[in-house]
Amino acid sequence: MPSSEYGPYAERPSRFPGAVVWTHGATLAADASAVSTESVLPDGCMDLLWTEGRLLVAGPDTHAYTPGPGLSGPWAGIRFHPGTAPALLGVPAHELRDLRVDLADLPLLPTADVRRLTARIDAAPDPAAALEALALRLAATGPAPDPLLRAVVASLTSGHSVTTTADHVGLGPRQLHRRSLDAFGYGPKTLARILRLQRALTLARAGTPLADTAARAGYADQAHFARDVREFTGSSVTALLTG
Repeated sequence: MPSSEYGPYAERPSRFPGAVVWTHGATLAADASAVSTESVLPDGCMDLLWTEGRLLVAGPDTHAYTPGPGLSGPWAGIRFHPGTAPALLGVPAHELRDLRVDLADLPLLPTADVRRLTARIDAAPDPAAALEALALRLAATGPAPDPLLRAVVASLTSGHSVTTTADHVGLGPRQLHRRSLDAFGYGPKTLARILRLQRALTLARAGTPLADTAARAGYADQAHFARDVREFTGSSVTALLTG
């Protein structure tokens, strides 16, 4: 059984298309790249989570999430590409927005099956690999993700407007909004802002000056970038980048 010590965060690409396997205090392959983290920032994604004795689903966040004292780890997780998890888990994303929900509380699997799966992952020498195998089994028997949703994410990630994105995928604004609520947990404008924030943070963490980061990510100016950071993370840009 893995150690219960709350260790560093690490991640690697998953065999599940577009997903990432991550751990915090659990076993991970030796070639994974380790980075430090405390809070989980909004990223448009949903996660399937394991911590000893529990399987959970993390819904899409609209603000930074920090596990409380009762959720201290160790953790393993599968972070799915935006829009992928709802088809896999059988629940609209907006129903899980800003929530962590036990897998047994979803209609996907009977409670007894969830208990058996949890015990199996608890006992696995590599909980992350066992959790990944569970995700792959669920995908093999569930509906495939809608490729249109990946096109929406790609368009918004590239910095295209919601209107341009709707035209590109052949949906009207109301249709796109409705599909986005089910797939991403919020409307396309919020998703676009979260993806823009992630683009900006990637640039800033790579050492790009903040004014250049704001311009390259699509903000009106550095102050606009700072306001979005504060709204979505509850932190200043400087504190976020040096924390």
